[in-house]
Amino acid sequence: MGWEPVRLAVPRTSGRADDSLVHSSLARLIASGAAESRGELVRATGLSRSTVHSHLDALITAGVVVERGPVGSGGRGRPAHRLAIAPRAGVVLAADVGVHSTRLAVADLGQDVLAEREVELEIAVGPERSLDVLTDHLRKLLVDAGMPPEKVKALVMGLPGPVDSRMGMPVRPPIMPGWDGFPVGDAMAARFACTAAVDNDVNLMALGEARALPAEESPLLFLKVGTGIGGGVVSAGGELHRGSDGAAGDIGHIRVPGADDVVCQCGNVGCVEAVASADAVLRALRTEDGGPRNVEDLAQLLRDGDATAVRQVRTAAATIGEVVAMLVHFYNPKRIVLGGLITATGDDLLAGIRSVVYRRALPLATRHLSLANSTLGRSAGLAGAVVAGIENVLSADGIRGLLREKP
Repeated sequence: MGWEPVRLAVPRTSGRADDSLVHSSLARLIASGAAESRGELVRATGLSRSTVHSHLDALITAGVVVERGPVGSGGRGRPAHRLAIAPRAGVVLAADVGVHSTRLAVADLGQDVLAEREVELEIAVGPERSLDVLTDHLRKLLVDAGMPPEKVKALVMGLPGPVDSRMGMPVRPPIMPGWDGFPVGDAMAARFACTAAVDNDVNLMALGEARALPAEESPLLFLKVGTGIGGGVVSAGGELHRGSDGAAGDIGHIRVPGADDVVCQCGNVGCVEAVASADAVLRALRTEDGGPRNVEDLAQLLRDGDATAVRQVRTAAATIGEVVAMLVHFYNPKRIVLGGLITATGDDLLAGIRSVVYRRALPLATRHLSLANSTLGRSAGLAGAVVAGIENVLSADGIRGLLREKP
């Protein structure tokens, strides 16, 4: 259950840095496992030993950081103690919301997943009923984790559609009827008395994947092929690129040639999502006598080696590959990652997209490019949500609040 701790973004510090900025840097280095001792913190931050010690002591006194057993053994002098984020300093709630099901997690500020579950949630019933169900499941998950509600410091939710992350609301999401403009972030913040952030689900998958990989694997482009087709873009510095209004990466509505008669749920024609998504493959496989009903059925056909299903997926892969080749020239990523249930059942989609990309894109854009399935799989969205939540809590502003609390 869960995943290994991933990298957190660490703000730059100097001898003149604000105290809260130094506290944030130290806490994030400890939370990501990048520094386990005072000496490692000194080396990682470049700050003086006295500065690190005084700020670290403040975090320990406030109950944010704890010292555990010694790091290593042997050697001269007093052994260094292993540093960790205090387990009860707080938790974050993560929700990776899908069209029919949702994955939830409770994690502490040290990235330990305390409880996790997948629940049925039909977002087509509208935001009020969906959020009621989601709230009930999250409260039960807190009970499973043994955490009281007041320990929740942040909630991060990914939604399968365009999202204005600054306002915390969906914007005309094609597959989420009734959600347009609904203040999801404000509603969930009020229910859990914490900060709440809402983002596109593929953005969070991209963030989780990028932080789980070595830093040199970014810039990164994450593609999710499922009910729709979405993309998430991570910069060379490991940060999400959302664009001016949060629409960056919404690649499912790029028009592809030769599909002018295919109407997309967004109202346009010829969108790659309408032509080559898992839903499009399902429509092509259905007959009067039946056929696969959902993505899970399609995945099973692929596992069984059904020739017709494999052929349809390869056709879709060729179409997606043309779009990806164009994106490679535009963004020049170091790594392209594929996610979604059908990517976990075999390499047909990956091989088809990779073939087109390396054939169509110019050598300069592909000589260092890698294209692979997600290393985190279905946990990518939750990992990204946990990362975003912890970075919010351990930000300079967030750490001030933790330091004011009594341990």
